Amino acid sequence: MPNAVSAGKSASTVDGLDAVLWDMDGTLVDSEKLWDVALYETAEWLGGKLSEQQRMTLVGSNMDDTSAYLLEVVGLPVTPEAIASTGAEIRRRTAGLFDDELPWRPGAREALTAVREAGLRSALVTSTERVLTELALNTIGRDFFDVTVCGDEVEGLNKPLPRPYLKAAELLGVDPARCVAVEDSPPGTASAVAAGCTVLVIPNDVPVDAGERRVFRDSLVGIDVPALAALLG
Repeated sequence: MPNAVSAGKSASTVDGLDAVLWDMDGTLVDSEKLWDVALYETAEWLGGKLSEQQRMTLVGSNMDDTSAYLLEVVGLPVTPEAIASTGAEIRRRTAGLFDDELPWRPGAREALTAVREAGLRSALVTSTERVLTELALNTIGRDFFDVTVCGDEVEGLNKPLPRPYLKAAELLGVDPARCVAVEDSPPGTASAVAAGCTVLVIPNDVPVDAGERRVFRDSLVGIDVPALAALLG
């Protein structure tokens, strides 16, 4: 979704860097802990229990895949109707948690501000659905992004497939090869790499394997535009 506030602003390029594409959960805000609560409670609502190890496999997943996995874990039939009702319960529980101000990841707000002040194009690329993303944006701020791409806006071709990042680049009018994506999860990192981006990986709850076009940092603290541009080599 284009951001009307930033539409019409002239865009800059810094040392070959045209845009920064940001993941949300676990990268900008520490919302994965809130997803923990919603998923554990939904598993109990379904009559079962989700282990910590099982929960970790869902980091970066989309709503339909998450719902199907929960049904499998608790031993219930995985039908379209069951996926829909489970997804609705997850949304209900998560919305209540996202209504409050979300905790920022270290350095995230400052990094977003640096990119915006430099005039670089910026996109939010998340597996979270639009209705929940809008709640999260009440904390993060919509003005940081020229476009936002949510998990229910990519024709079912969610991370780790490249479509979310390709769509963000298309909406921004940039070449993915001239973009840096910022991610924390294996599916998100794989998605951005497959789209052609260089990825700044800030691991959070789940380790991310080393690989092509992946640069690792412990946090976003001290990350500015020259540092992001330098990642493109």
